Amino acid sequence: MKATMTGAISRRRASQLLQRMRGRRLAVVGDWMLDRYVWGTANRISPEAPIPIVNFEGGKDRLGGAGNVAANLATLGARVEAYGAIGKDEAAAALKRLLRDMHLRAKGLVEITGRRTTLKIRVIAGHQQVVRVDREVRTRLSEQAEQQLVSRIVPSMNGLDALVISDYEKGVVSESLAEQVLNACAKRKIPSFAGPKRLSSRLPAYRGASVVICNRAEAAFLVESALDNEESIRDAGQKLLEHFACSAMVITLGSQGLILFERGNRDSFHVPAIGKEKQMGIGKTPGTKEGREVFDVTGAGDTVLATMALASAAGASLREAAVLGNAAAGVVVAKLGTATLTREELAAMLSEVTART
Repeated sequence: MKATMTGAISRRRASQLLQRMRGRRLAVVGDWMLDRYVWGTANRISPEAPIPIVNFEGGKDRLGGAGNVAANLATLGARVEAYGAIGKDEAAAALKRLLRDMHLRAKGLVEITGRRTTLKIRVIAGHQQVVRVDREVRTRLSEQAEQQLVSRIVPSMNGLDALVISDYEKGVVSESLAEQVLNACAKRKIPSFAGPKRLSSRLPAYRGASVVICNRAEAAFLVESALDNEESIRDAGQKLLEHFACSAMVITLGSQGLILFERGNRDSFHVPAIGKEKQMGIGKTPGTKEGREVFDVTGAGDTVLATMALASAAGASLREAAVLGNAAAGVVVAKLGTATLTREELAAMLSEVTART
């Protein structure tokens, strides 16, 4: 792990890139889902089972999966187009309402009769998640539905600044779909970023992607080896770089930040994590600085994926994009649940860090 944030980007350069992010056009392809939060207080245990009784106070729906990547892009100023598959159910209707509210284009979402829209319901007591209920299917799309989706993606690529594949292993991103989309990106010289969330199947193929981003657990699963020291992490990064035949590989390391591996560069690039303020509420930015504490890593990988893709679309080098992605993660981990950040929040985080250099 060779380098740190302070040597990679200046405050002036960071500000320039943040300005260039506005209006960039990106497509997000993958598994769209609805994250539903239900919260309240828990002061007693149920007589029926040793579980807390949560007194309902409120609820909120958010875009999840590929939708969280898109939401992060939108709040950072990008123009986003959605591609994937949903059902014809209540969760799909709620998901489409959220898309309209965020001014995201949803014409690329294929509606499939009989297929459930992925819904994750999280019940939270105070600041503690007590249970999650998932309603989903993981079956691959039919060949007809897959080609219908591809026929919406490829003809719309002209003018894209970048494309993101967000694969949550719900059946949308097959090897065939990934190959067709990534080949089309390569022909048009469109930067492509892939985020595999594979922990229960064989090694996925995203050959030809510009950048592949995964976390430590995912990388360990993919290389079938524990990543418990610097050497094992470096070995995994190089192996995955070769497998995916990508320009760069990123492994996010939670409290240790992230590490970037670039083709043709023997030195890896480590960006240390940035602690942020304590969490103060559902999706809200803390207003005080009472101790630095990582609170909730839900969706942090999506934020890194979105920010790196958008930074690259704005002209950032991969190392600059890694710095911005790491800083963005430092903001959202201080928020409870699936969260996004604004360019202003990212600018404040970068200003805080670069002020020390």
